[in-house]
Amino acid sequence: MSLDVDCADVSSRSNFDWHDVRFIGAIGGRYAMASRPHRGAHKAPVYACRLCSVSTRLAVVVGPVVGRPGEDIIAHFDGFGLLRGCITRQLPSGFVMDLRLNATGREKLGRKIVWHKKHFYEQLEDRREHKRIQLREPRTVVTLGDGTQMPGFVIDVSSSGIALSTRSAPPLGTPLAVGRLVGRVARILEVGFAVKFLASQDIDEIETLIVPPQLAPITAADGDRA
Repeated sequence: MSLDVDCADVSSRSNFDWHDVRFIGAIGGRYAMASRPHRGAHKAPVYACRLCSVSTRLAVVVGPVVGRPGEDIIAHFDGFGLLRGCITRQLPSGFVMDLRLNATGREKLGRKIVWHKKHFYEQLEDRREHKRIQLREPRTVVTLGDGTQMPGFVIDVSSSGIALSTRSAPPLGTPLAVGRLVGRVARILEVGFAVKFLASQDIDEIETLIVPPQLAPITAADGDRA
């Protein structure tokens, strides 16, 4: 995924008005903040995320690193492709992103939103049929052996392990807890890392053990208050 961000302020209108079409759902993706490269790195780090809602003007995103208002974002979401813009408001574990599109780009995004509104839920299957699932609430807290805690974004989970995205990945073999579940870092991923649980878990109960109960909810309505 290219990290070049075009920050030109484009105000042209397409046939889709600012708020005439919106998709509300859970779409996996990844994002980067081009102004935040790691020390010694040539590219900005890329994090996993989830799209909560999108219109032809705004997107509400949940992810492990919450940027500052005004920061440039480049993101890619399954079915919607590459989206560029800037953060207009911070959320407890995410942000509202003002999309920067010309008339052609806004028209294309509007058509994609309409298609997803018609077909997205037809494609959903029973979560128990899959070995790896996405949680309804993707936010969690990772606790390292020295007591250090950091927010985490759950990419997916199975009865034996979990894939996460955080600000920085712990080294391979690091013992840690994800919520109340204990395991070790088993693999480093492009957008995070995978943890193998010390014991197999009941997939139907796993969300209650991973997600802290005090998390503030993020809803699609957050995009209306940008």
